[in-house]
Amino acid sequence: MEDNSTQGGPNVPSDDDVSRTIREGVQAWQPSRGADWPDLLTRIAGSGPSALVLYSAASAALVVILVVAFLVGSYLQIGALAPQSIPSHLH
Repeated sequence: MEDNSTQGGPNVPSDDDVSRTIREGVQAWQPSRGADWPDLLTRIAGSGPSALVLYSAASAALVVILVVAFLVGSYLQIGALAPQSIPSHLH
């Protein structure tokens, strides 16, 4: 029994061929021009709501989140929202 597991048949490319192919592929690669956000949103939303409705809903959700966070922070007296003690010396 022969222990030559790295040897291949006649159709196996050599290490030099593989490295040359990889090098040529890497050198030929060109970066794309970047994300096309309007096209991406169109593909995701399909024929859904317009961008104005989408941005308005997102803005309203953000306002609700901020107001709720302010109210919860005030109720729990977190940070600068807590009432500040005023040092006074009454005699």
